[in-house]
Amino acid sequence: MPFAQFIVKMHGRCNLACRYCYLYAGPDRTWRTRPAAAPPDVLDRAAARIAEHAAAHGLSDLSLVLHGGEPLLAGAGRLAAFTDLVRDRVPSACTVHATVQTNATLLTDDRVTTLARHGIRIGLSLDGGLPAHNALRTDHAGRPSWPAASRGARLLADGHPGAYAGILTVVDPRTDPAEMYASLLALKPPAIDLLLPHGNWSSPPPGLDPEGRATPYGDWLSTVFDHWWPAERRATRIRLFEECLALLLGLPGATESLGLDPVNAVVVETDGAIEQVDSLKSAYDTAAATGLDIFRHSFDEALRHPGIAARQAGAAALAAECRACPLLTVCGGGHYAHRYRAGYGFTRRSVYCADLDRFIRHVAGRLAGATAGAAR
Repeated sequence: MPFAQFIVKMHGRCNLACRYCYLYAGPDRTWRTRPAAAPPDVLDRAAARIAEHAAAHGLSDLSLVLHGGEPLLAGAGRLAAFTDLVRDRVPSACTVHATVQTNATLLTDDRVTTLARHGIRIGLSLDGGLPAHNALRTDHAGRPSWPAASRGARLLADGHPGAYAGILTVVDPRTDPAEMYASLLALKPPAIDLLLPHGNWSSPPPGLDPEGRATPYGDWLSTVFDHWWPAERRATRIRLFEECLALLLGLPGATESLGLDPVNAVVVETDGAIEQVDSLKSAYDTAAATGLDIFRHSFDEALRHPGIAARQAGAAALAAECRACPLLTVCGGGHYAHRYRAGYGFTRRSVYCADLDRFIRHVAGRLAGATAGAAR
């Protein structure tokens, strides 16, 4: 499957120093030797390679994700210029859907206006909608980021709702799920992405015993689902829930966390290196590396890299116990990065296996109940 999501690192540093960050506080150190910001020749070549791939595969749509670090450190004008460059280079029949993922602290009215004018939607990364939820998201001097982040979020929600892509939040089972959900709704997001922390068998996520029976993450997700599901008019979309429901109904899924659909995302680093998705960096140093770069290699060559090929192999790349599981087509083995164990690579079942089982069966039960009620 060709790539259809191109994640371009516009800036490789961050103005925050979140204490749990898998990228800057994790095992990978490759960011230290790369340019802080992607230089013009990297951006020019990245646009050319994206256009080349779109033309070669007849892509009608592609996703351009302006990423970091904190991409707004590169400046809104530079983000806009690069997006325009990609749109100018791809075939006229290909639509470029551009988004920037930001911690919201650098959002101003002028910057949002610039991004919106160039058709770039803005996604926010927050740990929740209250100061207490974001206590670990501090700047490099240890000062809380919430005052600036909340101003940015409200500016987007109230002043530029058309440019608002949504909120990405990492699940923390220590928080009250109902309070967390309500706090995010107060920021009026059109969509919410709930992500499990990037842990694995060698470095388990917080509060999880992989060999135990407790399912703190599955319980948390199930509680939020029960607040979201019965609403007459849902206040927001929650991607994980919608994907789970679609997969249970036999429809295609489009998330790394569930299902067997091949991954179609690729990363361009600030030095032009072509890499696999950042989540792999939570496993070990250089886990996302391919040895390829946009100056010497095409994205078609990246498709043949063993790591990317494994992520497009579906059930064939999963552990035998996953292939025998009745939830296979919905769970899909969970997120690839969460299967890692030192000495075994990514061949294990997900470290969240029990939590995913708990969550998927809960959603299936609610769906079955709704279906039965509608049939009566």
